[in-house]
Amino acid sequence: MDVLCIPGGAGINALLLDDEIVNWVRQQASAARWITSVCTGALLLGTAGLLAGRRATTHWRYHDLLSTFNAIPVRERVVQDGNLITGGGVTAGIDFALAVVAALRGQAAAEEIQLALEYAPSPPFQAGKPEDAPGEVLRAVESRTQRLYEERAQILDGWRHSQDNRSCRNSKPE
Repeated sequence: MDVLCIPGGAGINALLLDDEIVNWVRQQASAARWITSVCTGALLLGTAGLLAGRRATTHWRYHDLLSTFNAIPVRERVVQDGNLITGGGVTAGIDFALAVVAALRGQAAAEEIQLALEYAPSPPFQAGKPEDAPGEVLRAVESRTQRLYEERAQILDGWRHSQDNRSCRNSKPE
């Protein structure tokens, strides 16, 4: 397999503790030339053990959860660490896709696609990053996403405890 790409979104929560899915991702990644994720797909890569010690990004709202996996969180739209390419939120998906094309086919191919798409973002507002958004906008988005954030944090807390328990069982002398 050349590219394993794990998308994110609201449905990712159901997959984070699904051993069959997590094992499948781990198995596919072992044979993939490139391991990639966009948005919260990085959280699934994390539960598969693929982010430990590696630089990665995800949607800004869930960025702090990357440390759960001993990843090195980087606040960028696209982060490449060896054969791992991760992208931030949904609009970073285009930047992410261009980075993957560049890795696979070279910068010229990515630039051709960028031009064909007329991709030259110039948003009408400068509220696309938490540090740039007006305080009331940031608080509104945080409030609206709080339930999903807490659900993900709770799932990953359970995951971390299961990993700790496995480590304890595996380190006990017989």
